[in-house]
Amino acid sequence: MAVDLGPLGQQSAASAFLIGVGALTVGSVVFATLRVLLSTFVLPGHSLSKYGPKGSWAVVTGASDGLGKEYALQLAKKGFNLILVSRTASKLASLSSQIKTSSPNISVETLAMDFSQNLDVDYTALAALVQGKQIAILINNVGQSHSIPVPFIETPLAEVSNIININCLGTLRATQTVLPSMLPQKRGLILTMGSFGGLAPTPLLATYSGSKAFLQQWSNALASELSPAGVEVYFVHSYLVTSAMSKIRRTNWLVPSERTFVSSVLAKIGRRGGSFGYPYSGSPYWSHALVAALITGVLGPMSSILLGINKRMHVDIRKRAIKKAERDAQKGKKNT
Repeated sequence: MAVDLGPLGQQSAASAFLIGVGALTVGSVVFATLRVLLSTFVLPGHSLSKYGPKGSWAVVTGASDGLGKEYALQLAKKGFNLILVSRTASKLASLSSQIKTSSPNISVETLAMDFSQNLDVDYTALAALVQGKQIAILINNVGQSHSIPVPFIETPLAEVSNIININCLGTLRATQTVLPSMLPQKRGLILTMGSFGGLAPTPLLATYSGSKAFLQQWSNALASELSPAGVEVYFVHSYLVTSAMSKIRRTNWLVPSERTFVSSVLAKIGRRGGSFGYPYSGSPYWSHALVAALITGVLGPMSSILLGINKRMHVDIRKRAIKKAERDAQKGKKNT
């Protein structure tokens, strides 16, 4: 038998429904906020010992400068032997000497290779280095961005090719080369450096932004594939850090030093931070986590508002970079 609620009954039912929806929305926001705060400021990440004991090996690509160098130094202090891969042999030799001086019990092997060339002989040499070793960690750090923000149509073909070869092919081939040395142990960590440039589309860095978005999807898919094998995959959402790539020298609350950033990453393996909706990924540094939460949880990575902000910011950066280049050129003329 149908029950006629009448106008008042219908209003009460509608009010109850709206109150319920409101309560669920508020509860969801509160839960998400607590999760971000706990993940970012309270809960520790996975211990590196989960992936291999002291004396096992870590492979670091792009190791001779910046974040890669800092990963190598901090992993050595935690007792991991190192295979360091980068382009410049002299810088690798210098870093190897530095590590052996500060951590005399650590073994260091190096391989000078130019990822932009995508040469089979280089990956064969890397395969020979990892063969027979207990590889616990792979840090996919090698990467390249644009020299300055640039419209896609004006991007030199060599720059496009280098970014794709280094960021995409280099990361995939290095992982495919190293992974077979992890699988027998049924544990290990593949950590890949991402970027907010890939988290949200970034005009005037279109090729770089696309390469990092590609790595995001690849990393998530790989993580699901390897989960039954015990190998963990973690994709790091990074905003600006003081480095040669960012061209920023001074730290602030939003731009940490390389040492501080890498320390936060190694302390937060497996934690999401503010990276809503991205499995097997995280924003380990605290201020980056808050910005990531705003992007992924409030605005949305594909938001037209965010796209406009990104575009204006990089148009301004490009203008300032061009003016600086013009000033430097004028100074050069005066000095000749």
